[in-house]
Amino acid sequence: MIIQAIMVGPVDAMHFLTIVYYSESMGASNKEAVQPASVSIGSKIAAAEAAQIRELIESGVYLNESDFVRDAIRHRLSEIKVIKCRDVDYETAKKEILGYFKSRGEAYPDEASLDLELDFDLVMKITEELRKEGRLVGA
Repeated sequence: MIIQAIMVGPVDAMHFLTIVYYSESMGASNKEAVQPASVSIGSKIAAAEAAQIRELIESGVYLNESDFVRDAIRHRLSEIKVIKCRDVDYETAKKEILGYFKSRGEAYPDEASLDLELDFDLVMKITEELRKEGRLVGA
């Protein structure tokens, strides 16, 4: 069994974060990356927050503290989207954006930015330039 512990903290006076990875090595060499089967994350919270969680558990909304934490994490992660932006030169981006709008027929610049993984400001600049050139209408 491989155990790797990472401690980050103190984040502030009330919170700290400890991440412990547990996984079976399954004969993997030290050079191979082993994905953890599960991760345990601990956090100190204020007594008032703990009391609110306990009330939810006692009322049957959650099975236990872990159930609450898993649900809270899933909920928060669903609200956050990491936007990836590729680093491409201007002319390549311009060709990709023009091709995107031609293939879609109709689309918004923010959709092109997300789908092509290009910076939104760059997409807006290029879209405006393509309109001025007459190569793009109504974008």
